[in-house]
Formats: sequence, C-alpha cells, structure tokens
Amino acid sequence: MKKFNFFTLIMLTTALMGSSFAIGKIGLGYSSPLLLAGLRFFLAGLIMMVIVLIQKREHPRSMKNWGRVLLIGSFQTAGVMGCIFISLRTITASESSILTFMNPLLVIVFGTILLGHRYKWYQWSGVVLGFVGVGITLGGINDFRVGLVFGAFSAVFWAISTLLVNRWSGRFDTWVLSAYQMLFGGGILLFFSSVFEEPFFHVTKHSVLILLWLSIMSSIVQFAVWYFLLQKGNPGRTSSYLFLAPFFGVLTGYVLLDEPISFSLLVGGSFILLGIYLVNNSFKKEVVGETSFVQNKTKSG
Repeated sequence: MKKFNFFTLIMLTTALMGSSFAIGKIGLGYSSPLLLAGLRFFLAGLIMMVIVLIQKREHPRSMKNWGRVLLIGSFQTAGVMGCIFISLRTITASESSILTFMNPLLVIVFGTILLGHRYKWYQWSGVVLGFVGVGITLGGINDFRVGLVFGAFSAVFWAISTLLVNRWSGRFDTWVLSAYQMLFGGGILLFFSSVFEEPFFHVTKHSVLILLWLSIMSSIVQFAVWYFLLQKGNPGRTSSYLFLAPFFGVLTGYVLLDEPISFSLLVGGSFILLGIYLVNNSFKKEVVGETSFVQNKTKSG
C-alpha cells in the first residue's frame, strides 16, 4: 500500500475512533451504557450483514471459523466497547480514550509472549516512550474511579483482538468479518445489558442521530478500514498509529464537552509523537521480514 493511502486511512479511522468517545459520552445522557453500546453494534452488524449477503461475499464454511468470528466479536466489540461505555460514566472522554489506546504497547508485549514476535530494542523504546506520554497526558491520577479500571481493560481486550484479527483475518472476507463480529458482539452486549443494568433508551431526535453516527461512521466505516489496515501490515506497526486517536478524543472532548486541554497534554503529546516516529522508523527497516513472519504464522495457524 502506498504511504499516502495508508496515512489517509489511518487518519480517517483514528479520527472516527477518537471522536466516538465524546459522542458516546453525550449519548449516555439518553441511554444506559451497555444498552447504547449493544444497540450501536447490533445495528451496525445488521446493516453490514445485509450488505455482505446482497453482495454474496464468501462466508465462513466451518463452525471453527464461525467460532473465531465470535471470539473476535467477544473481545473487540463486547469487551472493548463494553468497557469503554462503562468507563465513560465516571471518567472523561479524554481519559477513557487515552487509557484505551494504550493497547499498542500491549500488542507488542502480548505478541512477544504469546506469538513469539521479535522486536528490536529501539522499537520497544518507541512504544515505551508512547506509553510514558500517555501517563504524562493523564497528568497523574489523584483520585481512584472505577472507570479507570474499565478503561485499562478496554486496552487489554483491544490488544488481544488485534493479534487475533491479524492471525486469522486471512481466512475471512474483511466485510464479512466486520459484519458478524459486530453483530455477535452487539448481541453479547445487549444480553449483558439485560442482566447487569437497568436498561433505558430515551428516543429523541438527538439520541437517534447519535446512535446512527456511532453505528455507521464510528462502527461500520471505522472497523472496515481498521481491519483492512491490519490485513495489509504488521499488528504492532499498525497499532502504533493508534496513539493518534487520543488526540482526536481529547480534541472532540474539548469541543463537544468543554473538557480542558492541560499543559500535561501538550508535553505528553510530544512523547507520544516521538514514540510513534521511533516505532515506525524502525519498522521501515524490519517490515518486510516481520510481515513475512506474521503471514507465515497466519497460514500455518
């Protein structure tokens, strides 16, 4: 893929990812968190399912592959998004987005431990700098809120799902995978909503518009682009760009929710950008061999 096309798609998907935190927090004024998340992804999954059926795209042919789609949906949609929406009840959209997008560091850690991926010391240093930048951006946590825990767990679930998608995505059509993982994950969230909360959704013009934006732009478009990028590259390299998403999360939080932009954000942002540069400058040297390694692992898996 050409660098310009890759960068354009990265900017699109990270902007949609980042802005969904502030929009989702606004949506919580109209709905309980798990119900809103469930409706968002179940609706998105239904729309995409209709599209892939009309286009007669190839579907999984075995129960084993359907199980893999269900597992991805459990981590990526139910796990990540359920934790995000719960976290937004007690922390800001900026804090939630920053915690969630710690996952590039975890991708490299889990990839090394679980899949045997190998990274150079300067690649690790770039990711660590990005992680330090996230900590500085938060400006220190003086009061404990349960949303911080859920925000951190969203990063763990996202890192695991990133590795699963990269390992298995070659077995699936991108749109089919996106459709059914969202449908399955959305169904899980709706079930959790009925069990663990008192679900409510106030139907107004604003709540419907928020739900449609989250379902179409921040789900269908966002994940289709994200999975496409994961298929074309190494999970660590691609995920490193997710450090851009908190900037969009903080920016939209400031514009839509009047969340303050602090000095720590500016300093932390500098560390994050430096970390992104180091990780991706390193991958220019290693990407061919590393990508081949990942592809071979995927085919043999």
